[in-house]
Amino acid sequence: MSTIVKAGGRKTTVDLPRLIRQVKLAMIVALTALAIPAMAQGQGSGQAAPFVTHQLDPNVYWVEGGGGNSGVIVGASGVIVIDAKTSAAGGKELLDDIAKITPKPVTTVILTHSDGDHVNGLASFPAGVKVIAHENNKKEQEKALAAGGRGAPPADHLPSQVVTRNHESLKIEGVNLDVYHWAPAHTSGDLVVYLPTEKVVFTGDIIAAQMADPFIHLEKNGSSEGWITTAKGIVALDCDQFVPGHGPLQTKAMIQNRLADAETKRAKIAELVAQGKSLDDIRAAVDPPPAAPAGGGGRASFTQVVYQELTKK
Repeated sequence: MSTIVKAGGRKTTVDLPRLIRQVKLAMIVALTALAIPAMAQGQGSGQAAPFVTHQLDPNVYWVEGGGGNSGVIVGASGVIVIDAKTSAAGGKELLDDIAKITPKPVTTVILTHSDGDHVNGLASFPAGVKVIAHENNKKEQEKALAAGGRGAPPADHLPSQVVTRNHESLKIEGVNLDVYHWAPAHTSGDLVVYLPTEKVVFTGDIIAAQMADPFIHLEKNGSSEGWITTAKGIVALDCDQFVPGHGPLQTKAMIQNRLADAETKRAKIAELVAQGKSLDDIRAAVDPPPAAPAGGGGRASFTQVVYQELTKK
């Protein structure tokens, strides 16, 4: 159907249904263009997606969303939490989700490392909660507080019990746990938490499943060689359920593959360094195109970390 209108004194034929369709399409495109930045912004905040609770054992859960994955272990009279989300709001949501699992109070938090997306949610945890971490984790948080507080929870939620040995066996709320620190890896203060009875491991960011390569903080004295040592320690544990710092549940085979890939890549980088190749040459040779920027979004890529370790640059 068409209609006749006057434009500049002339008669013009307009296909009205077609015009309506074009206007609708233009509106959809415009709305989509507005929505995409908002969606990206929500994803970047780590708070857009709802938290999801997964059960691994009658008394063991992991909670994804809102930053790093968190573990929840229901003990005899209280709850042990592993990692506390990114923000005070995330910490509160985590506590609300735990309350849906059990009425028992949270009495203990174990931190796998000092990154803000694993510790800052402590701001919403009850005063006096026991916080266990590696001694270097506590030092990293104290450093962050001294620099203005970014990347650290409030001072009254700093670790109250520190791990100083490579392996400690703990019994908390009737639950047997082993905590391991084989070497500086993702950071200088990593802890891997193992439940020997339930055969569940919480790896922290030693395993970040959404990333192809190990993620290592040079500014926190992490180490690629230490990461390999730590990954070997993890796969040696009697377990096939590994909760990574980020991403979905992992099996031993998945972590073994990740370890083998990292060892192969590190050996190749070492070979190229021995040949006198530059970082750009090495990145072109070992990183899939397009090669990751040297800074990796403000952080050194695995290739850059290994190069700097081997050349001391």
